[in-house]
Amino acid sequence: MTANTSGIQFLQRAWEENPFDSDLARANSTYAAPTDDGTLARLLETATPGYFDRIAHSSFRDYILDNDFSCLGAKAAVRSATYRFGTYSDLADEASTAGLARDLFAFTNERRGFESLYTTYIAVFSTFDRGADPDLDFEQSLWRQLSRLHALDRDLHEWDPRVSSNPNDSDFSFSFAGTGLFVVGLHPESTRAARRFAWPTLVFNSHEQFEELKRRGQFERLQDRIRTRELALDGSLNPNLADFGDHSEARQYSGRPLPKAWTCPFSR
Repeated sequence: MTANTSGIQFLQRAWEENPFDSDLARANSTYAAPTDDGTLARLLETATPGYFDRIAHSSFRDYILDNDFSCLGAKAAVRSATYRFGTYSDLADEASTAGLARDLFAFTNERRGFESLYTTYIAVFSTFDRGADPDLDFEQSLWRQLSRLHALDRDLHEWDPRVSSNPNDSDFSFSFAGTGLFVVGLHPESTRAARRFAWPTLVFNSHEQFEELKRRGQFERLQDRIRTRELALDGSLNPNLADFGDHSEARQYSGRPLPKAWTCPFSR
């Protein structure tokens, strides 16, 4: 029942030097790793994962490993246990932001010790501020969350120089703790089946792993296979999907089909 801690030397730095280690952050931090039997073990403290942690984690694993799920990279991360997992209260509220910042800093350090191109951090929230248009409401909550993470981070770390900080640029990527991150949003009422999960969720993927896949000549083949699977699942491709590096990835984060004139609500 031991956790996969192949990045332990990097995680040690996250324990000792985490700049997001406030009382509020520690009270809302749930950074955990999968164990050999598929359950969870906390890595930043000795607390036992709670009921919501266990149910959300089990549900997410089932969701990703379902035969019809389209993202092969996510499947690889789950099967190889090179992911980390946390649960939080409301998407974009102060407590969630504090805990997520602490945990995401730990992930950006620990992932460098994984011997895999498929690493990811999964943040599941109990709810988000929803109204008459859940897709739009989730999108707004997602960007509020990213803006609030950046507000905590901007005086501590430079934006990853390998990516742009302008969400209109084709080489934009969200950055936290100096690490470019591609964000995938999921929520219960998404119009896209591939983005529909029981709780609002943000999945953070290191941007450099996509660049490494491209360098190895593997990215385009993987992308084509994923799109074929999404077409079978949803009956159509999300119109926001673009060839990697051709258009801003900001349009893909929420999963909502966007108008051409869409303006990213990211606040710097």
